[in-house]
Amino acid sequence: MPEIPNESDGEKRVVEEGDLEHEVYLNKEQVADFLESMAKQLREGDTVTIKTEEWELPFTFRDNIELDIDFEGYGERELEIEIEFKGKREDEAPTIS
Repeated sequence: MPEIPNESDGEKRVVEEGDLEHEVYLNKEQVADFLESMAKQLREGDTVTIKTEEWELPFTFRDNIELDIDFEGYGERELEIEIEFKGKREDEAPTIS
């Protein structure tokens, strides 16, 4: 399971609703480890779990997954890669006839 390094102590909470935003700076090896762990979870099923020492976020997703690549090649160049998962629907929509 992808684990984001964190230096905080305390009780871990499982995030299942509400909002969570977390930004961290990692070296390239840590990012590679995170992405490899994420890829393994994607291959194995329809749930990814991301965790730190403070929290754990399990998320069941549906296909298709949005991949957004944004490159700014002027001045201070920047490459942004965003992966957006939509939550899996628990129940099917009713059939209307």
